[in-house]
Amino acid sequence: MPTTHIVLIRHGETAWNAERRLQGHIDIALNAEGLRQAEALAAALAGERFDAIVASDLQRAHQTAQAVARVQGMAVHTDPGLRERCYGGFEGLLYSEIEARFPVEFAAWQARDIDSVMPPGVRVAESFRQFYERSMHSILGWAARHPGQTLALVAHGGVLECAYRGAMGLSLETPRDFPVKNASINRFSVSAGQLHLDSWGEVAHLQRGVLDELG
Repeated sequence: MPTTHIVLIRHGETAWNAERRLQGHIDIALNAEGLRQAEALAAALAGERFDAIVASDLQRAHQTAQAVARVQGMAVHTDPGLRERCYGGFEGLLYSEIEARFPVEFAAWQARDIDSVMPPGVRVAESFRQFYERSMHSILGWAARHPGQTLALVAHGGVLECAYRGAMGLSLETPRDFPVKNASINRFSVSAGQLHLDSWGEVAHLQRGVLDELG
């Protein structure tokens, strides 16, 4: 099978990102900074060719993908499989509020118990293992449907973490000691059904001077 190339992108900043409020499946739009980041991202990728652009169906990812798609003259496909992890009753709370309200569950989360599940809220939470399997299934599924092509996938910090772990063969239990930045460009390749990391965390396009030029 020919190699498929994937540019995996985290959405631009939201107001909840800025204040460390957990979003999960809550559908939050980009803030003004996130919109500027999305435009800078689109400009940085303007010289690259994509065979498909795919986004999570949550609007922060879809808005980011639309900025890229406008420059490319393409449509955006949506895939709920690229959504952020569902955190159940943790969603909508500041990290400090989660720790105060759910100390046992918060401790399990921070200790990286990959099979623990948060208390239910509006939605039922996923364990990290379930989330990892969903994310990888979606990423590899798009690669399998586009052999030898180049894809832009716009998703969320947790999805990027799963891809990094899958490509690097990292245990799910280990701490996340690598950055996952808003509107970052992360490059992967898929050959024989295996995900490989080519480059991580490209953010030169987000330097303040570049953003200022975009107004």
